[in-house]
Amino acid sequence: MPGRQARARTRYYAFLSYSHQDEELADWLHRELEKFRVPSSLAGRLTANGVIPRRLTPIFRDEHDLSAADDLGDEIEAAIGASQFMIVLCSPAAARSRWTNAEIELFKRTGREGCLLAAVASGEPFASDVPGREEEECFPPALRVRYDRRGRPTAKRAEPLAADLRGDAEERRTGFLKLVAGMLGVGLDELVQRETTRRHRQVAWLAAASLAGMAVTSGLAITAIHARDAARDQRREAEGLVAFMLGDLKDKLEPIGRLDALDGVGAKVLEYYRRQDTSELSDAALLQRSRALSLTADVAGLRGQTRVAERLYHEAIAGTAEAVRRNPNDPQRLFDHAQNFFYLGEIARRRGDSQAAETNYRAYKDLSERMVALQPDNMRWRVEEQNAVANLGIVLFAQRRFKEAATQFAQAVRTIQALSAANPGKPEYQKSFTEALAWLADAEGAAGQLKEATDHRRQLIQLLDRLVTSSGADVEYEEKLVFAHRALGRLYAAQGQGGQGIAELEAAAATGDKLTSTEPSNRQWAWSTGNAHLDLGEQLVVARRFDVARAEIGRGCALIERLAVTEPLLMQWRAGQRSCLTAQTRLALASGDRGGAIRFAQRAAATAKAVQTEDAVGDRYALAKTYRLLGDAQKLAGGEGAARISWAAAADSLPPGAAERPMEMSEHAVILERVGRTAEANAIQQQLSRMAYRL
Repeated sequence: MPGRQARARTRYYAFLSYSHQDEELADWLHRELEKFRVPSSLAGRLTANGVIPRRLTPIFRDEHDLSAADDLGDEIEAAIGASQFMIVLCSPAAARSRWTNAEIELFKRTGREGCLLAAVASGEPFASDVPGREEEECFPPALRVRYDRRGRPTAKRAEPLAADLRGDAEERRTGFLKLVAGMLGVGLDELVQRETTRRHRQVAWLAAASLAGMAVTSGLAITAIHARDAARDQRREAEGLVAFMLGDLKDKLEPIGRLDALDGVGAKVLEYYRRQDTSELSDAALLQRSRALSLTADVAGLRGQTRVAERLYHEAIAGTAEAVRRNPNDPQRLFDHAQNFFYLGEIARRRGDSQAAETNYRAYKDLSERMVALQPDNMRWRVEEQNAVANLGIVLFAQRRFKEAATQFAQAVRTIQALSAANPGKPEYQKSFTEALAWLADAEGAAGQLKEATDHRRQLIQLLDRLVTSSGADVEYEEKLVFAHRALGRLYAAQGQGGQGIAELEAAAATGDKLTSTEPSNRQWAWSTGNAHLDLGEQLVVARRFDVARAEIGRGCALIERLAVTEPLLMQWRAGQRSCLTAQTRLALASGDRGGAIRFAQRAAATAKAVQTEDAVGDRYALAKTYRLLGDAQKLAGGEGAARISWAAAADSLPPGAAERPMEMSEHAVILERVGRTAEANAIQQQLSRMAYRL
C-alpha cells in the first residue's frame, strides 16, 4: 500500500468539486488555478487565511486524480481533510448531484465553512426559493445551509463567497480572480489592480522596446512620480484616521462596554490594511494593524469566542514581532508585543492549560523586564513588570501554592499601589492595582487567612466605588465590582455572617444584571453575573428562604447554560454547569424535595466526572461533593444502603493528602463524618475553627 500512504500525506491547496456534466469548465478552472502565479508583492504576506503562497498548487480533482483508486470514498474523504479550501463549480447539474452534495457536507462537517467558495457555471443561486424556478437552482442543498463551528447543519441560510464564471472571457477572468482573492484573503480590487498592472507592464515593455522613445519613458516617469505623491498623501490621511480610531475613539468606546462599536472599529481598520501590502507597511502602520487585531481579539474573547480570539492574537503577535525585529530597543513596541502574550496566557488559563498559560506569562514577563531595562524611570513599564510578577502568582495559585502566590501578589500590590498613588491620573495604574489586590485576597482566602482576605476585599470595593464615580461609570470597574462583592459575600458567609454575605451577593447580582442588560453578548459578564446569582441562591438556601433562593438559582443557571451551549469545549462553562446542578441539589435537599434532590445530584455527578479544569484537585473535591449530596438525597428518601454506597464513592473521590482551602477542608470533614471516620473529621473541624471558618 505505499501509494496510498504517500497520498495520505499530500496537502492540497483546494479541492475542486463539480458535476461531470461541467467537466469542460472544470478543466479550464483547474488549469487556470494551477498555472496562476501570485504577484510577488503579495506572496509571503500574512492574511487572515495564513501566509500567501507563490502558487495555488496542488489542486485536487476526484476524477482526474483518482480514476484508478481502489477505494474512492476513503480517498476523497482523505483529500477533503487535507485540502485548505473547497471550490464548488455550481450549476443545476451540480445542485442535483448527490455526489457533489456529499462532498460539500463532508467538508462542512470539518468546521471550515468559511473556506468553501462557490463558482457559478450556470443557473441561479437560491432560485429554488422562487416558486416555478426550482430547475434553475445551481447551489447544492448543503451549500445553501449554514453549518456551526462543530460541523452541524443549522436552520440558517448560508451565504458562501460566490464568483460568477458565466459570460464572456473578461467576465470569466474577473470571476476567477474573485475566487483567488477569496482564497488568498485579499480584496478583489487589489488583485485585479495588480493583474491589470502586470498586463500594463507587459504592454509597456513591448511598446518601449519597439519605440525606444526617451520622451515616452520620461513622460511615464513623471506620471509615476505624481501618482506616487498622490498615493503617499492619501495613505497619510488614511493612517491619520486609523490612528484616531485606535486611539481617541477606542478610548471613548471602551468604558461604555459596547462590543459592537469596538468590533466595528477593529473591523474597519483591518479592512483598510487588507488592501495594503503588509511587507511594505511603515513601522507605525504595522503596529496599528496589530493593535486592530488585538482589539478584535479582545472583543471575540469577551463574547466567548476563544478560538477566534486565540487566532487573532497569534496573527497580532506576528505583526508585533516584526515591529520589534525592526527596532528591538523601542519599549512601546515591546509593550504592544507583551500584551498579546498576556491575553493568550489568559485564554490558556481559562481553558485549563496551565503549561501554555505559564509559557505565555513568562514571555510577557521577559518583555516587561526588557522595557524597564531600556527605560528604568518609566513608571508605566514598572507597572507592567509588576503585573508580570502578579501573573506568575496566578500560575502559583493554579498550582495550589497559595501561600507562595500570596507572597507574590503582596509584592505586586505594594509596588503598584505606590506607583498609582504617585500617578493618580493614570487609570491603567489603578486597574493594575485593583487586579493585584483582588488576586491577593483570593490567595489569602484559599490559604485560610480569612480575616486578611476580608480586609483586602473591603479595601478593594471602596477603591472600585471611588473609581466608578471618578471615571463616569467605566464598565471595567463595574465588572470588577461584581467579582469583588461576590468574593466578599462568600468570605462573610464562610465566617458565619450570613446576613452580610447575602447583602454583598445581592450587590454583585444587581451590578451584573445592569451590565448584561447593556451588552447581552458579553459572555464574561454573563458568566460572572450567573455565578453571583448562584452564590446568592445558595446563601438564601442556608437562610431557608427557599422561594427566593429558587428564583436566584434559576437566573444563575439560565445564564450559565446559555454559555455552555455556545462554547461547549470551554471547561469554565462546564464547571459552571456543575455548580448549577450542585446548587439545585442543595435547594431540593433543604426544601425536602426527595425526588428532585436525587435527580439533580445524579446529573451533578455525571457532569462533574466530565469536567477537567486546570485545578485537578478542585475537580476531585467537586466530584466528591456531588456523591456526598447524592448519598444525602438517598438517605432522605429512605435508601440507607444506597446512601452508604454514594458516601463511599465520595470518600474514594477525595484527592490524596490533606485539604488546603477552607471550603474543601469543610467538605472533606463532612464526607469523613458520613463514612464513620469521626476522629479525622473532628481534627479538620478544629483547624477550621482556628481559621474562624463557620460555614
